[in-house]
Amino acid sequence: MSTDQDATAPSDGSAPAADGGVLSVTPEALANVLEIRSQEDDPASLALRVAVTGVAGAEFRYELGFEELDSIGDDHVRHEVEDLVVVVPLDSVDRLRGAVLDLPRDAGQGGMVIRNPNRPDPMGSLPPGVADELTGTVSERIEQLLRDHINPGLAAHGGFASLVGVDDEGVVSVLMGGGCQGCSVSAVTLSEGIRRMILEAIPEATDVVDATDHAAGTTPYYS
Repeated sequence: MSTDQDATAPSDGSAPAADGGVLSVTPEALANVLEIRSQEDDPASLALRVAVTGVAGAEFRYELGFEELDSIGDDHVRHEVEDLVVVVPLDSVDRLRGAVLDLPRDAGQGGMVIRNPNRPDPMGSLPPGVADELTGTVSERIEQLLRDHINPGLAAHGGFASLVGVDDEGVVSVLMGGGCQGCSVSAVTLSEGIRRMILEAIPEATDVVDATDHAAGTTPYYS
């Protein structure tokens, strides 16, 4: 069974999804899956397995396929959507919670789409004890954090972040450069990655804002 990705929420005009616990399924998608399953030798013995297999940019990668119900162990969550049993590996549950399995809105597009409100963590997690290792003023500690723990991750995508300043209320201004300037993913990186790390490691920081002129980037996103 082929899949494609569409991480946007269903529009108001979409058909309601059947309650599927972790993952909901629209009636159109359900009919499509059941039709494909009916071509198997013993359709009733098969569950639809949906798993997150990796990350592609700011989205998850997915794998959909049929599995024998008898082979599904306790390392999966299962639920029924009408005549279909849907199983999700435990390590994919949180990343798929609230997602909807649907058909593409473009009638000429094949496969299935998963409209997922969840996004990968672009920066990962700070190692334990990082806050205790930082020394100096608030600005100096933020610069150490950026240099040693944030920019190495951004460098893999050709980007970097630098400190502009910290105001009297603890608001940290960060400049995004390289591949992060003008990138549509940079807003996610800042809000879900850099901001979280700085607030976690620097108690005096109250907020983190993006001071980047994204329109000046080579691939500007904001205009």
